[in-house]
Amino acid sequence: MANSRNFLANIQYRQAKRRSEAMCAQMKHRNQPKSRRANVGYQSTLQPFSPPEDWYETTENGSGYRIVVQHPGEGYRHIVTPQDIRDRLAKVPQHFLRDLEVVQLSQMTRKKQSFPCYGMQWGTTLYLYPLEEGRVEQFGSPPKPNLKMEAEMYGGRWDEVEPGVWTLTWTKKAIRDFYLNNILMHELGHLIDNRNSGYSDRERYAEWFAVEFGYRRTGGRKARRPEGRVRRRHHA
Repeated sequence: MANSRNFLANIQYRQAKRRSEAMCAQMKHRNQPKSRRANVGYQSTLQPFSPPEDWYETTENGSGYRIVVQHPGEGYRHIVTPQDIRDRLAKVPQHFLRDLEVVQLSQMTRKKQSFPCYGMQWGTTLYLYPLEEGRVEQFGSPPKPNLKMEAEMYGGRWDEVEPGVWTLTWTKKAIRDFYLNNILMHELGHLIDNRNSGYSDRERYAEWFAVEFGYRRTGGRKARRPEGRVRRRHHA
């Protein structure tokens, strides 16, 4: 299984590399991304706007996974620490980690700023990307309903600051929750999904996995309700 995964990933990387230069020229004019969810998971290595990443060969030594930390880049910060990752992954059923070999906290480069994403799965590696130091993201179009709801589930706040420019603002607590219980779980869902081959099916499975083993297993909506808010159903 690991050999077939490596073979497929190498083919995907060559395809992306051949198409990237032409697409980069076409998309260079974009000042703000439209989404940070469009190029994650299985399809991320097929699309020309996928950020290039370090490829880690499968070792199959059964020694567990390791964490690689790169400098986040000027103006960016890593949202979680290696210990955060280890603590969170220790709480999932451990057979889910059987094929996981590397978790990389990746660097934001000038090229990746044009094609940003929160995370990616490639082969036996999960990649988590840094966020702007101020924890405020800017987008060039209104968020799609599912993306808007996803961020708000974890405490993100959307605002239209000017026509055609939207921001997504996070508190420190909310973005850490979002990365550990959504992004990390989403990419882990891609890693363990050996059943689906189509992009839509794989995304659907990863989204379900993140909700089931991330959001719900950590208390769901009740655990994330702002402190002091009480919803009364009846008046005295």
